[in-house]
Amino acid sequence: MCLGIPAEVKELRGRIALVDFGDGVLREVDASSIEDVKPGDLVIVHAGVIIEKLKPDEANSMIKEITDFIEELERKADELLRLYGPSNQ
Repeated sequence: MCLGIPAEVKELRGRIALVDFGDGVLREVDASSIEDVKPGDLVIVHAGVIIEKLKPDEANSMIKEITDFIEELERKADELLRLYGPSNQ
């Protein structure tokens, strides 16, 4: 399974893009596989490479799905801690 993460392009330095995955930290990724990438574009990054440009509604949908998935994992982890945590041994 591949996992591409949405990000916003903040700056270009040749074919290297500085992107923000939503945490405010800029990371360098390879932008050479997509034409016409520019600051403000929403993109999918996989393994340090931009693999696709997104429309805003696509990006928002993907971010919601990822957020929902993380929240579900946190609920499951809390449930497992209640069932099998140190106080239940």
